[in-house]
Amino acid sequence: MTSFNITAADLSITEKLLLKINNKTKPIGALGDLEGLAIKIGIIQQSTSPQLNKPTILVFAADHGIAKDNEVNAYPQEVTAQMVYNFLNGGAAINVFCKQNNLDLKIIDAGVNHNFGVLPNLIDAKIDYGTKNVLQSPAMTIDQYHQAIKKGAELVTHEFNKGCNVVGFGEMGIGNTSAAALLMAALTNIYIEDCVGAGAGLNKDQILRKSELLGKVLDTHFPYTLPDIMATFGGFEIAMIAGGILKAAELKMTVLIDGFIVTSALLFAHAMNENVLDYCIICHQSEEQGHQKMIDYLEKKTILNLGLRLGEGTGVALAYPLITAAVNFLNEMASFESAGVSK
Repeated sequence: MTSFNITAADLSITEKLLLKINNKTKPIGALGDLEGLAIKIGIIQQSTSPQLNKPTILVFAADHGIAKDNEVNAYPQEVTAQMVYNFLNGGAAINVFCKQNNLDLKIIDAGVNHNFGVLPNLIDAKIDYGTKNVLQSPAMTIDQYHQAIKKGAELVTHEFNKGCNVVGFGEMGIGNTSAAALLMAALTNIYIEDCVGAGAGLNKDQILRKSELLGKVLDTHFPYTLPDIMATFGGFEIAMIAGGILKAAELKMTVLIDGFIVTSALLFAHAMNENVLDYCIICHQSEEQGHQKMIDYLEKKTILNLGLRLGEGTGVALAYPLITAAVNFLNEMASFESAGVSK
């Protein structure tokens, strides 16, 4: 069993960071939320001159048994594998945004229902060919859950050992908004109707049907406890992301969280160790209705609200220039003294 030693961030450097920021050539607080970002990253790195090294986004792909019959999803399950090929060919939104912002991108097969063979740019971490249908049984075994957590941690450690200190997470998996909604309901006790959204494009009647089905899933598997919640309701990609988040926090990396599905992994990681939040930045508020409730539950703020609901880590990639700006103004902006400007 993989365990994590995540300590709370040391806040003692906050005063030094605030003093440095307040001595920049600007009115107090004039850079708004960028100042809070700079302070958070400075606290994570325990430095008044933090650096963002080898920023990387890990995109985990997997399939879900509940999606096979198209009862809860707008697209057929085959789209997961097709999108993985699209990632590998550089044709997806996440490819465009990573290229634009000089972000390294890794694509991981966590459990897609397809045999890709050996492909040069695909990391094979397949646990199985998709999870089981949670309408009938737990999504995965406890052993598979532990495998996924361990693999996510190993992949983050690999990037850390190459010099990466800022890591973002993305996902792809037809049906994974259902898994995320189930995890959200089980972890927060929020009614399932308030957790379920349109996913990749369901209409109102389909959303209602999805809520009814997922409500039955919760009733079928009640009661549930940690870590059974992830094994019962999750997906291989979500479990690997949770393991990756936990490991990144243990390594004191800056952890960049995408939308609804990745935040469900964060909810689980937070339930395992609440200190994980000290290292995480939620990059955007998704259009998926449950996401704002997740953010409120965690008592966090986001950087962007662009109405996104694509996944893939796109919110991370789009927010990254602002994260860079926060670090750069802290390190490069003149002070009143150095610029000869009167306070």
